[in-house]
Amino acid sequence: MTVRECIALLKFHKVPLSPGLTASELRDIERSYGFEFGTDHRRLLEVAQPTGEGWLDWRRDSPESIRSRLAWPVDGVVFDVENAAFWPSTWPQKPDSMEERRLIATERVATWPTLIPLYSHRYLPAASDVGAPVFSVYQTDVIFYGVDILDYLQHEFGPPGSRPRYQPARAVSPQTCPPWSLLAFDEDVVD
Repeated sequence: MTVRECIALLKFHKVPLSPGLTASELRDIERSYGFEFGTDHRRLLEVAQPTGEGWLDWRRDSPESIRSRLAWPVDGVVFDVENAAFWPSTWPQKPDSMEERRLIATERVATWPTLIPLYSHRYLPAASDVGAPVFSVYQTDVIFYGVDILDYLQHEFGPPGSRPRYQPARAVSPQTCPPWSLLAFDEDVVD
């Protein structure tokens, strides 16, 4: 991924860009919300911050809005535990009480890698190395949307022929970022 290519693609699609976040702003965000940006995500945000509909504006969005976007993946898993019978076989025996299920699910998912919002319900793993995948996360429906930010942007904003066909992208596997990547491959969650 090159930041220059990402910025060019975003500009081509008229995505509003504000100046990049300073090192101090990035540290403050990480400290305030308890995560570390991945390498690719940090590099992009240092140069320019995509804003506008669907994008998280780290400078202007309210702390409540940011916390809500950060909680979306975990809340979605808990929702599926409550409403869609999601219960991995590797978890303890499923309790009869919905309150106990919710508690176990919340505790288990809290140990999973933190996902950081990129655009809409597209997320990157926190504290990831160069080349981290982008996931589409809607409850336990997790799809690889790109092997890195540039691949993702080409799929999301590129010409129609380059858009994903809801199949895992190249160079990713169930072990890319488990348990999220296990969900993307419809494999049982091991956490």
